[in-house]
Amino acid sequence: MMLRYALRTVRHRKGGFLGAFLALMCAAALITACGTLLETGLRGTIGTERYAATPVVVSADQNVHRTTVKHKKGKTKTKHKAKPIAERAWLSENLTTRLGRVPGADRVIPELTFLAEPLTPTGTGTSTGGRTAYGHAWDSAALTPYALTTGTPPRAQDDLVIDRYLADRARLKPGDRFTVQSTQSPRTYRITGIAAPTGDGIRHQTSLFFSTAEARRLAAHPGQVTAIGVVPAAGTDTADLEAAVAKALRGTTAQVSTGDERGPVEFLDAAAARIKLVSMGGAMGGTSLLVAVLVVVGTFALSVQQRHRELALLRAIAATPGQIRKLLGREALLVGAAAGIAGALAGLPLGSWLHGRFVALGAVPATLQHTVSVFPLFAAVAATLIGAWAAARVSSRRIARIRPAEALAEAAAERGRPAWGRILAGLVLLAGGTVLVAVLSVLRTEPASTPVTFLAVVVLASSVALLGPLLVRAAAAVLGSPLRLTGPGGRLATANLRGNATRMASVVTPLTLLIGMTCTVLFVQPTLGHAARAQAREGTRADWVLTAEGPGVPAQAARQLRTDRDVATEVVRTTVRVGLDKYAAQGVSTAGLARTWDPDVTAGSLAELTHNTVAVSELAAGQLHLKPGSTLKLTLGDGTPATLTVAAVYAKGLGFGDLTMAHDMVARHVDNPLAATVLVSTARSQEELAAAVRKFPGVRVVPPATADSLQAERLQANAEVNYFAMGLVLAFTAIAVVNTLAMSVSERVREFALLRLAGATRRQVLRMLRTEALSVLLLATTLGSGIALAVLTAFSIGMTGSAAPAVTPLVYVTVVAAAGLLALVGTALPGRVALKARPVTVATARE
Repeated sequence: MMLRYALRTVRHRKGGFLGAFLALMCAAALITACGTLLETGLRGTIGTERYAATPVVVSADQNVHRTTVKHKKGKTKTKHKAKPIAERAWLSENLTTRLGRVPGADRVIPELTFLAEPLTPTGTGTSTGGRTAYGHAWDSAALTPYALTTGTPPRAQDDLVIDRYLADRARLKPGDRFTVQSTQSPRTYRITGIAAPTGDGIRHQTSLFFSTAEARRLAAHPGQVTAIGVVPAAGTDTADLEAAVAKALRGTTAQVSTGDERGPVEFLDAAAARIKLVSMGGAMGGTSLLVAVLVVVGTFALSVQQRHRELALLRAIAATPGQIRKLLGREALLVGAAAGIAGALAGLPLGSWLHGRFVALGAVPATLQHTVSVFPLFAAVAATLIGAWAAARVSSRRIARIRPAEALAEAAAERGRPAWGRILAGLVLLAGGTVLVAVLSVLRTEPASTPVTFLAVVVLASSVALLGPLLVRAAAAVLGSPLRLTGPGGRLATANLRGNATRMASVVTPLTLLIGMTCTVLFVQPTLGHAARAQAREGTRADWVLTAEGPGVPAQAARQLRTDRDVATEVVRTTVRVGLDKYAAQGVSTAGLARTWDPDVTAGSLAELTHNTVAVSELAAGQLHLKPGSTLKLTLGDGTPATLTVAAVYAKGLGFGDLTMAHDMVARHVDNPLAATVLVSTARSQEELAAAVRKFPGVRVVPPATADSLQAERLQANAEVNYFAMGLVLAFTAIAVVNTLAMSVSERVREFALLRLAGATRRQVLRMLRTEALSVLLLATTLGSGIALAVLTAFSIGMTGSAAPAVTPLVYVTVVAAAGLLALVGTALPGRVALKARPVTVATARE
C-alpha cells in the first residue's frame, strides 16, 4: 500500500523530488569516479613493454620490510609490513652465472636501465612525444626484442643506437651526432644504427642503446644490474622455468616475475603511483561521501519541509508515525535508486576523464592502466540508497512524532525554535570540530594533517547545518535595522529571515561549506609552500645558484666552479626510510658548506657532517628521539641499509628536508645523481660563471631570488594536482548550492502570488529575493570564512609554527564573488520563472 502511494507521490510531484534526484545523482557520479581511481590503484594493470619477449624476469626487492611478533594470552601473532623504496634497487651481476645453470634456461640476459635524456643545443629535452627516455646496453636489446633496421650495433664508447620512434620524431639517421644527458656530464655520440621493436608494444618509453662498457659507466653501479631476463629453452614451460629460477635464487632477496607481474619491475614509477592513487582516490572518495551526506540530508530536509502541509493532513486523517516514515523512506529509496543508477553510469566516463587528467598533470604515469569493474558502481548505488533512506528518516523524524493537530499548526507557520535534539547534536558537532582544530594544531606532518584538515571543515559545516535556524535568526536580528532602510524589499526580506529561518538555514549550509572548503583547499598548500620557501631563502647564503632545464646539474659543472676561494655546494634530493616511515632527505657537498647553506643548527655542528654522519631536522629528531651523538639506522633510496651518527640538529626542516647527508653518500644510491641545484659562493660575476659552465647545455646561473621563483613554480605545479583532485568535490558543492536555492525559491510560488495581490510589484518581489540572497551570502561568508580561518590557522601552527596562514586577498575575494554569483543566479532565475504565472490563478490553485 505504502509503496503504491510512494510511487504515485513521486509521479505527481516530479518537481518536488527533482532537487533530491540531482543531489543524489551527482553524489553517485562522484563516488563512482573516485571508486574507479581507488580500484586502479589497487588492481590497475601495469603492462609489460621492454620485457615482452622475456617470460621470466629476476629483479631486486623494491620494498623495506618489518616483521613484528606479539605474544598475548598464550597466542603468538606475527605481522609483516612492507613499504616501497624511492629509488631502483639493484641486483648482483653474479646472479647471472647462477641463473645460467638453471635447467630449461636458454639465455640469461642482464639488463641495465639508467637516466639518458636527449638534449638539443639549448638544453631542453628533444621531443619524445611524452615518452620517457632510458639508456640500456645493446646486449639487452633481445629482451623486447629490438632489431636493427639500419646501421650497426654500438661498439665504441661514443657509439649510440636509437629507436625508430625517436629517429622519426627528431629526424635522425646513422652518422648524425646526438647529445645525451645521462648520469655523468653530457656527451655527444655518433648514431651508428636505428632499432625497431617487434610489434607495436612500446608506447610509453624511448630506448637509447650504448656499448656495454659505456652503459656500465653511465649506470654507475659496478658489479650490479637492474634486472636479469631468463628466456626458456624450446619446449620448456614458463611455470616450470619460474619454479626452477626461484629455487636457484633461494637464500637471496631477488624476486621472480612472470606475466603481468613484470610490469611493476619495468615501470617503478607506475608501481609507486598505485599507492599515491589509492591515497588520492580514498581521500577524494571519503571527502565526497561526507560532503554528499551533508548536502543530501539538507536537500531532503528542504523537500520534507515543502511537503509539511501534505504530511500534516496525512497525520490528521489517522496516518500513523510508522506509516509516514515508511512513506518517506520508500520515496527516498525510489528516488535514490533512479539517481544512483544514473549517477553511477555517469561516473564511469568521469572516472576515465579524471585518470586522463592525472596522467596529463604527471601525478599518475600512463603505464598504469585505468581499471573499471562493477564494484564502484555497486558501491555508489548502495551509498546513494543508504544516504537517501537515512536522509529521509532524519528529515521525517519531527513530522512523524508530533500529534496531528500540532502538525497542522506547524504546516501553517514555521516552528519558533528548533528541537532540543537538533540543538544538542549541533553543539556536539561544534565541540567535535573544535577538538579536531585543536588536534590539527599539534600535527607536524603533512600526511597526518591533511585528512584532519578537511574533516574539520566538514564537521564544523555540519554543526552549522544543525544550528542554522538559530544562526539565521541571530543574523536577522543584527541585519534587521539596516535592511529596513533599503525599502519595502528589505522589510520583506527581514520578515522572511525571521519567519522562515529553517528554510533559509538550508541555503546557508551548502554556501558555508562551499566557501569554507574552497578557501581551505586553495590556501593549505600555499601556507606550507610559503613557509618552506621562507626557510630556504633565509638559509641560503650563496651568491649564485646553478639550475638546469634538464634532469639536473652534472657534478662536472660544480667542479668547474670550485677553487681555493670559491665554494660550490651540490644538492641531491631523495627519500629514505627509517623503519617503515618515509623522510625527505638530501645530500650536500660538505666542503665550505657554512658559506652557502645555513639550516639554523640548534645542536651539534655541520662541520662534523661526513660520510658516516647525518644532520636531522628538529621534527625528525623529536619523532625519532635523536640528538647529536645518537645512532640512526635507515634505508637509503635504493634499499641499501646504513647506520649513521647524528652530527647536528637544525630548525629549518621545511625548507631543507628532514635528513641531510654527505653528497657522495646519497648520489651513489639514487637513480638521478645529478644535482637539483648547486649553491655557489664566489666573488665572480654572473657572466664569468655562465662562461665557465657554457659547455653544459641547459645549465643556468641565476641569483637566489630567481631560484626561489623557480621553486615556487614547481610547488605550484605540484599543488595543481591537489587543486584538481578537490575541484570535483567543490563543483559538486556548487551544484548543491544552486540546487538548494532553486528548491527554496520554487516552493514560494503561492507566497509571491499573495504578495502581488497585496500590491507588491514584480520588481519589489525580485528585490526582496536579491536582498535575502545577499543576507544569506553575508552569513555564509562569515561562517565559511571563520571555519576556514580556524582550520588554516591550526594547520599553520602545526606545520610551520606560525599562526599566520598564507591567504591571498584577491583569491579570497574571487571565492566570495563566485559564491555570490551562484547565490544570485540560483535565486533570480527560479524567482523570475515563479513570477511568470498570474497571481490570481496561482492563489486559487493552491487554495
